[in-house]
Amino acid sequence: MSHEKDNTTEKTQIGTIYDDVYRTLTVSCSGLLLPVLNEVFGEHYTGEEYIDFSPNEHFLNRQAGEEEKRITDTSFTVHGTERKRYLFECQSRPDSSMLVRIFEYSTQIALEEGTLEGNTLRVEIPHCAILYLRSSRFTPDKLQIQINTPGGTVVFDVHAMKLQEYTIEEIFEKKLSMLIPFYIFSYEKHFEEYNTNEERLSELQAEYAKIVTHLDGLVEQERLSTYEYSMIIDMSKKVLEGIAVKYENVRKGVKEVFGGKIIETETLKNYRAGALDTKKEAAFRMHDLGMKEADIAYVLRVSISKVEE
Repeated sequence: MSHEKDNTTEKTQIGTIYDDVYRTLTVSCSGLLLPVLNEVFGEHYTGEEYIDFSPNEHFLNRQAGEEEKRITDTSFTVHGTERKRYLFECQSRPDSSMLVRIFEYSTQIALEEGTLEGNTLRVEIPHCAILYLRSSRFTPDKLQIQINTPGGTVVFDVHAMKLQEYTIEEIFEKKLSMLIPFYIFSYEKHFEEYNTNEERLSELQAEYAKIVTHLDGLVEQERLSTYEYSMIIDMSKKVLEGIAVKYENVRKGVKEVFGGKIIETETLKNYRAGALDTKKEAAFRMHDLGMKEADIAYVLRVSISKVEE
């Protein structure tokens, strides 16, 4: 019994690592999120749009007046030619209860932003999607939630993005760099072999060397900021620690490829070391380096409106 409990705790902790990585990437590198929306929802975002992130804590009303706190992965609004609200969850394993949680989250978000006009309550369900880090041939491309009301039946789609269906070439071609930290999931079923066979491990290292080289090229072409590059590498290491916790050689081998590849601008180093006098000074310097307002706000732990001000 104790052993089963330990395994459950371990899975929960690892799942939390992936959730944390996903939330960190979306909030701190919001520009990387737009191509993902283009891929999943068929949008045509150009990168000029503004993303406004919402609090990820929601309180669901239960019986006897009790409230239950739920934490969503990512809820945000894209302000472009039109305003669109999204709920985008990350799931490490297919879970039959995921649709229930999506329904709870989406309706609570709709209610929180609802407007009462006379005798009419107007609510808007966000556009919903799930990023599956693991999938099988049984994982659907699209899920649906059907609501039967006295006025008729309402159905809305929940799109599914399956990481393991993308090659690294497709990820770069479609500008889906946000998926790279999770790309190691594509090799998970071979971990045992990589861990015991040096030749096979070298093949994995060679694959990741190509990925790092390609990322280097994107930075040189100014298609990826040094901050985004740093976050992708850093988050890749965190995912690696979680997924390959039982495979030491795999962890060490891939980390060798990453090496000291955490690029951090002098501004960030100086700010964290206390060398810059004010957040205002740090914000100006980060802006001059080409960092976006959302990224600056995340680093300085202030609101985006404060950065813009």
